[in-house]
Amino acid sequence: MKVIIQKDYETMCEWAAGHIAEAIRAQDPSRPFVLGLPTGSSPLGVYRRLIEKNRAGEITFRNVVTFNMDEYVGLPREHEQSYWYFMHDNFFDHIDIPRDQINILNGMAEDLEAECARYEEKIRSLGGIDLFLGGSGVDGHIAFNEPYTSLSSRTGVRDLTEDTKIVNSRFFGNDPELVPSRALSVGVATVTDSREVLLLISGHNKARALAAGVEGGVSSKWTISALQLHNNAIIACDEAACGELKVETYRYFRDVYRNERI
Repeated sequence: MKVIIQKDYETMCEWAAGHIAEAIRAQDPSRPFVLGLPTGSSPLGVYRRLIEKNRAGEITFRNVVTFNMDEYVGLPREHEQSYWYFMHDNFFDHIDIPRDQINILNGMAEDLEAECARYEEKIRSLGGIDLFLGGSGVDGHIAFNEPYTSLSSRTGVRDLTEDTKIVNSRFFGNDPELVPSRALSVGVATVTDSREVLLLISGHNKARALAAGVEGGVSSKWTISALQLHNNAIIACDEAACGELKVETYRYFRDVYRNERI
């Protein structure tokens, strides 16, 4: 695992966007680059920079296929809080990706389990995900894989904890009762099967999650800790998120990856 420490959120996003752009440019053009994507506030800065790079002609998404991490159950795609709406509003509508190369779970499907199985099969049919970009909740969860979700889990229906509903209520008029109680989500193993995983962690409120993911034992209590077992996992974080790291841990990653700082 690499931990790339940047001074603030903006430089963290600049580094992550540059890393993703470089990976896409390096892809063999005979096959698509398969990119996993998250929603939430963490990736917004990365999306803005990728849009800028696309508009500047530095990168194209014409040979990129995307798979999103999750979607609420029961929200139509036109709902302004659906993740389909979020991704188009904040990213897809501003880049040159063909619409038939965008994959987002359908939270309105009649058979939710079949929808999840279809999603996993489509990922497999493309040879797996090349790079999965993600974030972490304050409790260290990846996608909607809440604490104690199996680290071998696959895409499926997830019940959301009250804490997650409270955190996400800021998008629903600060009313947790308006937040759906279930979501479709890729599994922990769906993410870690990717050839590369890049996780974004920023802010003081994520400090415990970062420390648990880097210094703690591998445990389903902190699904972020599964990245310790991945041969090509990167956590990009800002200084504010490092508040719970031990001094020697912080110094180690700052020293080893000092050339990665912007």
